[in-house]
Amino acid sequence: MKERIVVKIGSQILSRKDGMIDVTRMSALVDQIAELHKNNVEVILVSSGAVASGKSEIKAKAKLDTVSARQLYSSIGQVKLINRYYDLFHQHNIVCGQILVTKEDFATRRHYLNQRNCMSVMLDNNVIPIVNENDAISVNELMFTDNDELSGLVAAMMGAKKLIILSNIDGIYSDNPANAGAFIFREIDIKKDDIENCIQSSKSATGRGGMTTKYNVARKAAEEGIEVIIANGRRENVLVELINGKDVVSTRFKPSPKGTTSVKKWIAHSEGFTKGEIHINKCATEVLLGNKAVSLLPVGVIKIIGNFEADDIVRIIDENGKQVGIGRTSYSSEKAKEAIGKNNKKPIVHYDYLYIEK
Repeated sequence: MKERIVVKIGSQILSRKDGMIDVTRMSALVDQIAELHKNNVEVILVSSGAVASGKSEIKAKAKLDTVSARQLYSSIGQVKLINRYYDLFHQHNIVCGQILVTKEDFATRRHYLNQRNCMSVMLDNNVIPIVNENDAISVNELMFTDNDELSGLVAAMMGAKKLIILSNIDGIYSDNPANAGAFIFREIDIKKDDIENCIQSSKSATGRGGMTTKYNVARKAAEEGIEVIIANGRRENVLVELINGKDVVSTRFKPSPKGTTSVKKWIAHSEGFTKGEIHINKCATEVLLGNKAVSLLPVGVIKIIGNFEADDIVRIIDENGKQVGIGRTSYSSEKAKEAIGKNNKKPIVHYDYLYIEK
């Protein structure tokens, strides 16, 4: 059986200091992916770089707002970027295909499954999917935090065993890597290690993300049973060495042995599309956070906030205002309010459609 991995390449890896595409580095990474591909590793590539590519091609006539600038530069740069990938993979007799997505494409189960089917068909036919956000039609509230977030969504959706995030540093450090005494976390156990205070929040010049986003994405993916590795994309042969089990300086997130179902993976990543909140009492919170898979019943609900329909995604909030999970509701907000505190009612969120954050 083929091993399936997702590789995310950031803008800072593909761009030179002058903003132009680093063709040498891009070619080296394609060479590595081609080698993995020929050794029966299914690779899905999540690649940034469209905006940076576009900036090097055109100078705007007037000062643009952030969204308009991204739309202009990405519409030009994406053509340049995918053409370069096509030519580089073609040299290895490998076909690649482009998939442009928006955050909305993950909002409904139908769109989610359509995307999964598209990528599955591509992989079945030995085509390498190259995924990027469709910045040309995105607006602020519908943008991914960055392609780190997108790569986590894709890895979960496609049942990948590994997610490799290539950055411009070796991994997550205890402090700024430039400071004396700073050390790299080689392995992080999400059940034991709490290192959020160590994360540097600075962002790259060409991308939207930073190490905080990488950490949050990696943590959620690891909870879903995906091994996540943050490594330096400028290291020679880094992908091949990681897949072959060599001791590469990097940060590895230990995957949860349990993992989650496909439906729950979709729900876990649907937080940006929640339509309301279901507030629950202490007893319901304790039951949900227990070791057994249980549904959320109306008897444990104390308040409903927002307007939503049946099958919408909602947040589950405890008495202290802390989010304990998200799920797909079986009730509209109107029906949910009528059922608050009542016994002998069907679950307001069935356990098959409930993701608990532990």
